[in-house]
Amino acid sequence: MPIVPKKTPMPSQDPKTRAHNFDEVASGYTEEMAVAEAARCLNCKNKPCVSGCPVGIDIPAFITKIKERDYEGAYDVISRFSSLPAVCGRVCPQETQCEAKCTLGIKFEPVGIGRLERFVADTHNANVCDSAVRPVSNGHKVAVVGSGPSGLTCAGDLAKKGYAVTVYEALHTAGGVLVYGIPEFRLPKSIVAREVDGLKRLGVDIETNVVVGRTLTVDELFDAGFEAVFIGSGAGLPNFMGIPGESLKGVYSANEFLTRSNLMKAYREHSDTPVMKGGKVAVVGGGNVAMDAARTALRLGAEKVYVVYRRSMAELPARREEVEHAEEEGIDFRLLCNPVEILGYGNPDDRRDPKNGCVTGIRCVKMELGEPDERGRRRPVPIAGSEFELDVDTVVISIGTSPNPLIKSTVDGLEVNRHGGIIVNEDGLTSREGIYAGGDAVTGASTVISAMGAGKVAAKAIDEFIRGRKS
Repeated sequence: MPIVPKKTPMPSQDPKTRAHNFDEVASGYTEEMAVAEAARCLNCKNKPCVSGCPVGIDIPAFITKIKERDYEGAYDVISRFSSLPAVCGRVCPQETQCEAKCTLGIKFEPVGIGRLERFVADTHNANVCDSAVRPVSNGHKVAVVGSGPSGLTCAGDLAKKGYAVTVYEALHTAGGVLVYGIPEFRLPKSIVAREVDGLKRLGVDIETNVVVGRTLTVDELFDAGFEAVFIGSGAGLPNFMGIPGESLKGVYSANEFLTRSNLMKAYREHSDTPVMKGGKVAVVGGGNVAMDAARTALRLGAEKVYVVYRRSMAELPARREEVEHAEEEGIDFRLLCNPVEILGYGNPDDRRDPKNGCVTGIRCVKMELGEPDERGRRRPVPIAGSEFELDVDTVVISIGTSPNPLIKSTVDGLEVNRHGGIIVNEDGLTSREGIYAGGDAVTGASTVISAMGAGKVAAKAIDEFIRGRKS
């Protein structure tokens, strides 16, 4: 059978329709589409795609099951390695991980591994009522700080080994960045809730509204009988540019903007957590979070949305699929531009004035690419005399986040790097015995699957640590 050079297209909503709703953009493969895409897999003996997966899924094995139309068998293969297949199939950057290693991709488009993973997970969820059996207790307790992808993965792997695991989440809903950071149109929250419920059926106890470092401390967790603690508190501290006008009303960090919309449902009428509606919006940054913020602003009723990014499209770090979706929906990309001031009127400090310090625009300077920086990317350089203004009512800053500083400031002897990330060894062990860490709390903002990989590594190390003490 001749090789089909291109991936089976993913069905999705019409751009003009989806730009005005929060329904999921892509509808997923049908059975016939999935079987056709699986048939493109060469089933390489050396499995290069597996080396690109942070959790080591046996990708050819699950794709072979799809070819055989054994979808539950495919799910069993994936679930041996991943706790969140329906999530990863939607939001992981497969194009730079497993699909980047695909042999077929040398001459043609790689196999749509992420699309197939999503199909398998969705088929399982639609047809199988999970009745997870709680493992026999081994008598040991582990605490997990944070219910994002690294924390949930660590908790799930340990629960399967019989540990009594308690996850402490600062917000009122479990899921971490999966619920507050990623919009509904990319990752429906019902999928995250199902994954969390699966962990609960394994015996994982999830305590929400608990801010470790304030409500209780890591040392108090040890005093309560926990033998190890995994810190997966994420990178929730937003970075700002330090330019004039960032304190004006109408300026948000992308974290705040997305949390208000995704978790607090600020778009609803009479919401206790309001957010912009209508007007013109500038989103500063070029990553996946910037795409999420821009596309969310559009769905909230913005009449015009700009993405302002200081490099060119070639250097823009967001997933190509997300960029293409944003362009299709009408997002205006202002590339090789950098903000130098946020414009406004009124006194930002006068809280009596309902219009105090409102945004009226953003002043930018045009850029050109100069010599490469230490990471090999050409450094953007301002062009003298090229300043211009954009008329906007809202500015969303999306230039990255740093690890939550609360944990490091309340745990004695916990070493961190200059960026605030917790320093760990190859097993996720910190400078304190019994304390492990992973995900964005260590690396800064990264991918869901990378965080999951770190949680999996730490769970294995925690098990070995506790069993070693027992012996």
